[in-house]
Amino acid sequence: MSSHFQPIYSLSHGRVVGHEALLRATGPEGQFVPPPEVFRSCRSNDELADCDSISRLVHLRNFVTQGPQSQWVFLNIHPEVFQRLARRPDGGEAYLRGVSERVGVPGDRMVLEVLETDISDLPAMEAAMAAARRHGCLIAIDDFGAGQSNFDRVWRMQPDIVKLDRNLIARAAQDRRTQRVVSQMASLLHECGAMVLMEGVETLDEAYIAMESDADMVQGYYFGRPQPALVPNGHAPQTISGLYPGLGVRRDRQRHEHRIKLAPYQHAIGNAGVLMSAGVSAEDACRDFLALTGADIAYVLDAEGYQIGTHLHPPGRGDSPRAGFEPLARSDGACWARRPYFRRATEAIGKVQTTRPYRTLHGKLVCVTVSYAFHHQENGRRELRVVCGDMEWNESAPESGEAA
Repeated sequence: MSSHFQPIYSLSHGRVVGHEALLRATGPEGQFVPPPEVFRSCRSNDELADCDSISRLVHLRNFVTQGPQSQWVFLNIHPEVFQRLARRPDGGEAYLRGVSERVGVPGDRMVLEVLETDISDLPAMEAAMAAARRHGCLIAIDDFGAGQSNFDRVWRMQPDIVKLDRNLIARAAQDRRTQRVVSQMASLLHECGAMVLMEGVETLDEAYIAMESDADMVQGYYFGRPQPALVPNGHAPQTISGLYPGLGVRRDRQRHEHRIKLAPYQHAIGNAGVLMSAGVSAEDACRDFLALTGADIAYVLDAEGYQIGTHLHPPGRGDSPRAGFEPLARSDGACWARRPYFRRATEAIGKVQTTRPYRTLHGKLVCVTVSYAFHHQENGRRELRVVCGDMEWNESAPESGEAA
């Protein structure tokens, strides 16, 4: 057994903060043995525990020999082996203390990585994590977002770091919907009290996804490959420092393209509101909006957010429900007061508002809603109204990632 170390960088600090220790093994004839095969060859849980422990001791020895200061060493630990800590008489604290003393690495420089999807005994895992924390260790959940990942277990385990699965960032670089989901996942994990580490970053586009998703740390071939030697303290690769100027240019371009795409719909719905405030009917006022390519529906809400009448549709498309969505087809009298397009419009009367892309209730499509609040006279009283228009959102279309 031997070690390779892959550097882990903080995006904000722009420098190395730790390394993940990765097993490299050779057989009796000098042939390479993949790490999963090493552990699959174990014939019992006791043998698995011994093999797993030995691999970490090898990593810690190789790590401390190179003497990095102020860096973490990320150590993978098999969930079954980790859970065994809780079954020791002292809960595992003496074992962890003994390991630190033997190899000379304090607990607060160790990050113990465990696969959340492989946990079979959650109470035992929580007890083992508590023991590790008392020793100063940090806890990381590995490959989150793969398989049967569970936010409930993240809430319960309260990890310090969550590593997002490599496949998530690869898909996010190709698909805007996945990119939004990854950003929202990162936000939820931050709400859980965890830092987010994006692993498997291999391209410039994926590096930008990590930046735009507000990941705290990154790891992957784009920043550094696994190797026997650690990168030195303070190492700050050009691949990180070069991201920030490019990120600004990228966001400016996306915002410009976003504005160009939305401008006709914003102008049309704002004009519809002006016309309705002058007494023009909703059908006539919304005609220009509904004539735009991609316009889906238009509708009017009262001051409380209740819909007045039914949806207005583009010419040639009736109000028959989309296949499979008939239970949600009737919207007259529905209340949309909790929706951001209503709240924000009523807070900024006379100014067009635009939402992020979201899934509609009346069909299997992603849309953006533009809205405009205005006053008009009705039955001798000045009434507040909000006219709204939904447009189908092409997922391949550039977007800024921020609410307009």
